[in-house]
Amino acid sequence: MGAGAAEDMAGMRLLDAHCHLDFMSNMREVAADAREDGLWVLANTVTPAGYTAARDALADQPNVRVALGMHPWWVADSRVGEKDVHDFERLAAKARYVGEVGMDFSPKHVPEGSFDRQREAFRRACVAAAADGGTGPRVMSIHSVRSAGEVLDVLGQTGCLDRCRCVFHWFTGTSDELHRAVMAGCWFSVNEMMLRTRRGREYARQVPLAQLLTETDFPPGEDVPFSAGEIERSLEGCIRTIAESRVMEPNALATIVRDNAVRLLG
Repeated sequence: MGAGAAEDMAGMRLLDAHCHLDFMSNMREVAADAREDGLWVLANTVTPAGYTAARDALADQPNVRVALGMHPWWVADSRVGEKDVHDFERLAAKARYVGEVGMDFSPKHVPEGSFDRQREAFRRACVAAAADGGTGPRVMSIHSVRSAGEVLDVLGQTGCLDRCRCVFHWFTGTSDELHRAVMAGCWFSVNEMMLRTRRGREYARQVPLAQLLTETDFPPGEDVPFSAGEIERSLEGCIRTIAESRVMEPNALATIVRDNAVRLLG
């Protein structure tokens, strides 16, 4: 990480490693307020068009990193089509951050007939992310509902496990899949919704501290007003809950997660 980047991040208190700023009708206000509060944000998008719009709108917000996305739900229902996949591949050459990408095989979220389309779109996203674009190792925020094993397969086959910083967002896979992802060097971003389940709390306790991040996945809907205060309260709640489960002081855990964020984003 260059000296300028280190100086920019010197005031970081908390990281939201996965949210959707572009879903907020007042995203620039939220980003600016977050900076004042010492919050850094990895703003994930769901389509390449959404990425370019958010990237340009938030270009002057130094505490925000905008990620190039191709969300599996959008792929599944064809809101992301072939042209969008081509756009993703083109934009990935210069994008340092990628997300939200992945696969979702839950019938609750997507039709079964979309699984092959999701696999192919995710494979192409990973090939693009693993390519050397001169940006340094790309950060990937990954969706893996009922698909963590296949996601790990694709990440390995395409070289992403070696060439990217792979972050599992809101991990819900099996304990064996968690172990596999940990051993592969993946990171994990944890939110309050994940911590409401016993399994989620146990996973947050098991993840090595050096691979742990916090997130919100806010907001709950599109085109809604939001506030940096809501992000901050949620991140602080994550820190308290995880610290309690690990029998740690919250401030000590917050320092570790902040240092992880500097390594991730720098």
